[in-house]
Amino acid sequence: MAEIEIYTQPYCPYCARALAVLSAKHASVREIDAPRGTPEREEAIRRSGGRTTVPQIFINGAHIGGCDDLLALERAGKLDPLLVS
Repeated sequence: MAEIEIYTQPYCPYCARALAVLSAKHASVREIDAPRGTPEREEAIRRSGGRTTVPQIFINGAHIGGCDDLLALERAGKLDPLLVS
């Protein structure tokens, strides 16, 4: 199973949506609470190449983007192969 990390913040509907998609696929996710101004948010920005929004999602260490990017991978049929690698 893939190693999935997702940087989130409380009350973020995009974070909740991304987590719901991954949960529906029975993926094991490491959720990292990263509200603005925290070291975790700075880490997310650094790892994502400067993206300042949440969620920021990484699969096996590779940055795949945010919620819209995750949903685009799902629609294209490209998410499942990433989750089993």
